[in-house]
Amino acid sequence: MTSSHTQPLASADQMRETLRRISHLKGRQADEVSLQEVRALVGVAPHRRDLLIEHLHQLNDTYRGLHARHLVALATEMNLPQAEVLEVATFYHHFEVIRGDEAVPSLTVRVCDGLSCELAGAQALLAKLPTLLGRADVRVVAAPCVGRCEQAPVAVVHQNAVTHATPESVVAAVQAGHTQATLPDALRLAEYRAQGGYDLLTALVQGDDKGTQPHITSEQVLQAMEASGLRGLGGAGFPAGRKWRIVREQAAPRLMAVNIDEGEPGTFKDRTYLERDPHRFLEGLLIAAHVVGIDAVYIYLRDEYHGCRALLTQELAALQANPPCPLPTLVLRRGAGAYICGEESAMIESIEGKRGEPRMRPPYIAQVGLFGRPTLEHNFETLYWARDIVQKGPAWFSSFGRNGRQGLRSFSVSGRVKQPGVKLAPAGITLQELIDEHCGGMLDGHTLYAYLPGGASGGILPARMNDIPLDFDTLQPYGCFIGSAAVMVLSQHDLARDAALNMMNFFAHESCGQCTPCRVGTAKAAQLMQAPVWDNATLEDLNQVMTDASICGLGQAAPNPVRCVQTYFPHEVA
Repeated sequence: MTSSHTQPLASADQMRETLRRISHLKGRQADEVSLQEVRALVGVAPHRRDLLIEHLHQLNDTYRGLHARHLVALATEMNLPQAEVLEVATFYHHFEVIRGDEAVPSLTVRVCDGLSCELAGAQALLAKLPTLLGRADVRVVAAPCVGRCEQAPVAVVHQNAVTHATPESVVAAVQAGHTQATLPDALRLAEYRAQGGYDLLTALVQGDDKGTQPHITSEQVLQAMEASGLRGLGGAGFPAGRKWRIVREQAAPRLMAVNIDEGEPGTFKDRTYLERDPHRFLEGLLIAAHVVGIDAVYIYLRDEYHGCRALLTQELAALQANPPCPLPTLVLRRGAGAYICGEESAMIESIEGKRGEPRMRPPYIAQVGLFGRPTLEHNFETLYWARDIVQKGPAWFSSFGRNGRQGLRSFSVSGRVKQPGVKLAPAGITLQELIDEHCGGMLDGHTLYAYLPGGASGGILPARMNDIPLDFDTLQPYGCFIGSAAVMVLSQHDLARDAALNMMNFFAHESCGQCTPCRVGTAKAAQLMQAPVWDNATLEDLNQVMTDASICGLGQAAPNPVRCVQTYFPHEVA
């Protein structure tokens, strides 16, 4: 049946005119010089969509920023809409989008203004450095926690972390041109293998394939992981062995994503262990990959960890050149400065080259994860312990613990203690025991006033509650949680309200903006918290909306420090 309103076919001239208009769509066209500069860095087309962020890093590193002309050329080369490339580039804090003839600084100095660095004098550094440097081409900016809280204060000169920074040491680094990260003095592949490294992995692969002696099977590994009681050490605390079984039961091909984004303020345990013993982590990763049946592993590393990135790049290459057994595909991916990408689904979006925005659930990533495939997601430290648990037996791990708790915890301790750092201690240890036994006590002239048991989102407790066992599930009755076990210690010279405001400013800065309760709520709360007397009723309204309606844990946990101040430190805001 034909319509009475049929349209005549376009003529050849009309079709040519339409094609001409399409080829000159609104927006900039790529120039040949910019195309050649982009191709020189990323190669010639075709390009995989998931490599967009990696390509943006190459441009950002080379030109100290992302020029609009290069973004247009990259969009053309990757056959992506310009708006999509710009949306990704502007989402991540470490990408500097340069518009038009805007001047590009030859060097950027980032001063960490996280809580531990602020306690150690970060604001004084920020105030003094621009004048002392005296160069218009050097930009000094504040940056959220850079994961070196035990070395506070910290300034990062391009990619070189200046620890225990003073104005003089930062100026000296700039003047000397010390802009590249130092490679950590870690245990390398040959040394690791000489000490029995990868023997367990080899026995596992041979045991499953041939039943040779000595051997161990995947089922035995699973049983050991389950019996040990090891839970995810990135913050969520899901039982590791159970997670392996769930993903193993999904249809192949299965993928794995490893989270070393470690953006929670006060947390630096993963970096510390990675700088010492990268192959213990890699062997745990490969054990998990073999047991679960993983085809490809994507390691997502925090961009601030430049030395670790160089180290992992070298050691992965060495391992692939001399593998102890057949390896899955191993891919190292670089974050770009977004705390939200510590959330597992946001990390997966970032690995796929997109904005790091959390996904709605269900489906869960164990079922539909990276590139639409079932995905095993793990934190670095969880995998770091796998070899010891299997070799020494699950009873070894579970034999540690205090106050009715089981296992070991790596506490990142910073603030007003004599010996900050990563402290491996029994699960269930109290804050006071941690300070006395592992940190050399409080700094001279300081007495305990308050502490944050779980980083920015874990809440704040007063000194009188220094005897609560620190572990999963022990802090929730007090409005707190342990999370990644980042413990920040405050003294009588500090205020809990200032710590809470520091955290809320961080959340407002790091909100991905996807959901209104988090985007608007964190910014409004930070504004209200600056008042000498808090409007507790309005703050609690915001707290409730953020907790109930935010998509992910950032907005849901952001109210914790506020509520703790209202509960335990009301005298500070009355």
